[in-house]
Amino acid sequence: CVQGGTTAIPGAFGCGKTVISQSLSKYSNSDVIIYVGCGERGNEMSEVLRDFPEVTKLFFFFFFFFLTMEVDGKVESIMKRTALVANTSNMPVAAREASIYTGITLSEYFRDMGYHVSMMADSTSRWAEALREISGRLAEMPADSGYPAYLGARLASFYERAGRVKCLGNPEREGSVSIVGAVSPPGGDFSDPVTSATLGIVQVFWGLDKKLAQRKHFPSVNWLISYSKYTRALDEYYDKHFTEFVPLRTKAKEILQEEEDLAEIVQLVGKASLAETDKITLEVAKLIKDDFLQQNGYTPYDR
Repeated sequence: CVQGGTTAIPGAFGCGKTVISQSLSKYSNSDVIIYVGCGERGNEMSEVLRDFPEVTKLFFFFFFFFLTMEVDGKVESIMKRTALVANTSNMPVAAREASIYTGITLSEYFRDMGYHVSMMADSTSRWAEALREISGRLAEMPADSGYPAYLGARLASFYERAGRVKCLGNPEREGSVSIVGAVSPPGGDFSDPVTSATLGIVQVFWGLDKKLAQRKHFPSVNWLISYSKYTRALDEYYDKHFTEFVPLRTKAKEILQEEEDLAEIVQLVGKASLAETDKITLEVAKLIKDDFLQQNGYTPYDR
């Protein structure tokens, strides 16, 4: 994602949506983090409240990492840059609907001060369920799956408040709001109305795969269906500083797609019947998946 961009992270239960959201909150290069727990379990918010205020020390093979930041020359806990909007699943439905608007309003407040803000919404599906329940009590005409007909408009009005702006007045300042929204479709079905409406709005899509999560491949982002529409914005930078990046990225995607096509043949006739070039493709794809796309908890750069 980019500063001022929008990202959706849909996935079934247990795919790691909350872990990704919390990791982005911890290691983001933004000035301010707004973390909205919308209708999620209380223990997830308690983890954030417990971990973020402390100067957490992580130890990996004699490497120490501190979840800290520097403010005016002083080392401070990352909680100093984080605001939490806690709305757990046992709270009123009306408060759940208001939590997302509270979070984005806080984000815009800090943006207008000239800060780069990242807002994590976990999850927008619970927010949509609150809209559905309130709509039902108001006896409004339901649409697909009982959601109100204005669901898409509400989602669009939320995500479109992201962006990068130059503020009026003095002193001159530039700020941004980036939105990362977790989506919890029932059973991981991406044809769910909330997921479908969200994909028509956001520019970055990280689709979490239940099969990858079951194989303990984390983050369980499916590389075949995920995409970013911001890649072209960085092509000029890569052409200037890392000329090999774009062709390498394209080649890696081609290898992974070829590996997916060969997987069906391997299931039918076995790997031994493949040509040598196809066997090499499978091995290279395995290296990309296991050593690059999968994080390792025992390596310092993966935290």
